Amino acid sequence: MNKREFLRTSGAAWMASATVGMWGATAAQAATPSVIRVGVRGGVDEEIWEVVTQVAKERGLAVKAVVLSGSVSPNEGVNNGDLEANSFQHVPFLRDQNQQRGYKLVSAGDTYISPIAFYSKKYKKLADLPAGARVGIPNDPSNQTRALVVLRDQGVLDLRDGFDPFTGTATLADVKKLHQKVELVEVASVVLARSLDDLATAAIVNSFAYQAGLVATRDGIAVEKRERNPYVNLIAVRAENRDAPWTRALVGAYQSEPVRKFIETKYQGSVIPAF
Repeated sequence: MNKREFLRTSGAAWMASATVGMWGATAAQAATPSVIRVGVRGGVDEEIWEVVTQVAKERGLAVKAVVLSGSVSPNEGVNNGDLEANSFQHVPFLRDQNQQRGYKLVSAGDTYISPIAFYSKKYKKLADLPAGARVGIPNDPSNQTRALVVLRDQGVLDLRDGFDPFTGTATLADVKKLHQKVELVEVASVVLARSLDDLATAAIVNSFAYQAGLVATRDGIAVEKRERNPYVNLIAVRAENRDAPWTRALVGAYQSEPVRKFIETKYQGSVIPAF
């Protein structure tokens, strides 16, 4: 469907509701999508957005969560106008996507922190890994950085001097020293949860771990620190929509008390509200 079919040229009906008072006459006159399509991944984000959609509906805002799988890119969808927003990534991943693909996407608001963790069917802690143990880490830049930071914090390795995850990413080339003689194996994130039988341990991002029935705080043998963590997930929109009234309304629906309570109750600390 052409994206123009989703745009209104006059005041939207939902702006006539009580929420209009939050933004005033300018918001009421702004062009607003009749349906705000938000690209999400299955699992945690899909479940949370079911609640967000209901909150938005109660506020007079029509939101449709579009679940994307496989190689379909939620960022490409927002960039080309097939989606108004997406909610699946953190700042370093978005930064890399913008740099690599020329997107002009920005964060409209924070959603949650979802810690990456190492899991194992054979060992209780990373210190137990024997020499030659195969350690699976994600092959994408942002999640590989997260995994390497965990290994650094756990004393498995040292990263290059001056490395800062807030300003850059790390790869295997940035490993300065291995304190444990393990083999680091790069694997696609989507495959790692299915590869535990073939690896001593693997760093699995929470969305895929959750689908596999794994919870970081319960099952992880090493969990990403929550303090000073740049990997807060976010809602992304095109740069020109950063301050649009519908964007603020969408973020407001997410950063609401019903959504907070759902996250805290459903995920019991493995997914943490960041608002």
